Amino acid sequence: MRVAIIHDWLYILGGAERVLTEILKCYPDADVFTLFDFLNDRDRKAIGLKQVHTSFMQRLPFIRTHHRKYLPLMPIAIEQFDLTAYDLVISSSHAVARGVITGPRQVHIAYVHSPMRYAWDLQHVYLRQSGLDRGLKGLFARWMLHRLRIWDVRTSYGMDRVISNSMFVARRIKKIYGRTATVINPPVRISGPISIAPRADYFLAASRLVPYKCMDIIIEAFNRMPHLTLVVAGDGPEAVRLRSMAGPNVEFRGWVTDAEMQDLMTLARAFVFAAEEDFGIAPVEAQAAGTPVLAYGRGGVLETIRVEGPDRTGLFFQDQTPESIIGCVESFIEIEGSFSRAACREQAELFSAEVFRNKFMAFVGASLGGNGDPPAQREKLASGSRHTLALGRFK
Repeated sequence: MRVAIIHDWLYILGGAERVLTEILKCYPDADVFTLFDFLNDRDRKAIGLKQVHTSFMQRLPFIRTHHRKYLPLMPIAIEQFDLTAYDLVISSSHAVARGVITGPRQVHIAYVHSPMRYAWDLQHVYLRQSGLDRGLKGLFARWMLHRLRIWDVRTSYGMDRVISNSMFVARRIKKIYGRTATVINPPVRISGPISIAPRADYFLAASRLVPYKCMDIIIEAFNRMPHLTLVVAGDGPEAVRLRSMAGPNVEFRGWVTDAEMQDLMTLARAFVFAAEEDFGIAPVEAQAAGTPVLAYGRGGVLETIRVEGPDRTGLFFQDQTPESIIGCVESFIEIEGSFSRAACREQAELFSAEVFRNKFMAFVGASLGGNGDPPAQREKLASGSRHTLALGRFK
């Protein structure tokens, strides 16, 4: 059996690349296809990549630093990969990878990290943050995203089996594509024994410093609690603005290594997380380090953090506001002694890499074993589908 793995693009090591790493451990002889690849040799080795097949986009000018501007070309680029020689096609996609063309004798299993949020429910936020919510450029961007949505729905019928990384994403897949997805959570690194070192006197917030991570809300909350220390780890385009608004009790560490991040998480009183994520690997990593999590109660964290019972591993705040975070932190301090490192680690182990590989291999095995008839399922989905009009417009 020949296996092809399709990945959107390779230029940083993120959550999607961790999934790719574990899929390659399941199928080490698979051929990898991606739109473009700018990883260094160290990162490529960490993933387990050998030879990578790239599209024509690899040679486009400024693609390394401005790949988002080439979004209109991505659908046609992903469709140019010739996969006719492969029996099993696995796509790992948060953008266009699952849009590859496969034949009726091939099995296409799509691991969907998320439908393209900037084309669907976050379109208005994306346009506003990009300065494209008005004028001629804004009109073109809206038209382009409209066409992208039509393509996105049409290609959803090419997936024989669908996996989502959380129930939150599974609901979005059902709403957008009318497809039922099996949930297999992404792998989280869990290493070493639980630390017995005493905790330091700080709270931790860590992520890439971009707007949707809502770091400004966390910082403003701690500005109003000057008796508490917040450590911020990570770098990104928001770094200068966030530093300028931070009070003296907020300490920035910038980009840190994996080992440094592990130490920061292990010693923190709690990990504070204000983004609405499809899954959210960082909160699970904090729990793996034995640290409770204070998170915005929306998205994937609802599936990864226990907030009730004697073995709870965190608390939720209900609004993305400084006031809501302050209330959550104060509630946490009152019961801080009730959180145990062992309970946090136990919860995190539900999302280990080994658990991911076992579930993924079992799912693929069942799919190849004739468990259902994918073409018949697609035909049934297409019958009377609410997307028929969109498909007709695309044609």
